[in-house]
Amino acid sequence: MISSPNNETLKEIRKLGGRRWRDKTREFVAEGEDLVAAAKAAGWAPSALLCAAGSGLEGEEVAPHLLAEISLLGSSTREIGIYAQRWAPEPRGPFCVALWGVGDPGNVGTILRSALAFGAASVALGPKTADPYGHKAVRASMGAIFEMPITRVRDAAELPGRRVALVAREGRPLQELENPGDAITLVVGAEREGLPDAVVAACDEVAHVPIRSESLNAAMAATVAMYEVTR
Repeated sequence: MISSPNNETLKEIRKLGGRRWRDKTREFVAEGEDLVAAAKAAGWAPSALLCAAGSGLEGEEVAPHLLAEISLLGSSTREIGIYAQRWAPEPRGPFCVALWGVGDPGNVGTILRSALAFGAASVALGPKTADPYGHKAVRASMGAIFEMPITRVRDAAELPGRRVALVAREGRPLQELENPGDAITLVVGAEREGLPDAVVAACDEVAHVPIRSESLNAAMAATVAMYEVTR
């Protein structure tokens, strides 16, 4: 049983709380029994798996107070795993969701969850988008991080199929889009800044979600848009 705060695995989990270390090691932390179970169901093997002593869960036992000290969830944590990040080589169709400048990790994680629910083949992350393997994004994904192919792109030209830019109150309503054909990419920007002009110009069409209020956050707008596109 791990009973020292100087244990190397505990030190590694602390360091993986920072993006620089995640980018360097290409690893991340999944915290909580539900996420660890989701990883196992998706066939992801952890490089390290810890559990609270006496919990009866899988993994190397750790004194509960030490697990609570490294946890971002607090004393309720009973299981923590370290996993290797997985990045797809390129965006996949026929339905792709691209995020451009979505800086809130909670929104990124929620969009991953919605993308999985609506059958997207991949999620592409453009510049200035939050790390999908950060703690908040992993938690918000509710396990979708282990099933949804994720890739990085630098240019909208890399996105597959017909590219539809989601822009508030511009273009036609999403429900009026014509049949997109074989493939479509829905391009979503940040709530306040929206999509850069160059990205919008590189898309084939502009569309919006008709709403009465001022705006929706990126995750809500993307989820509604995915529903409209897939139905």
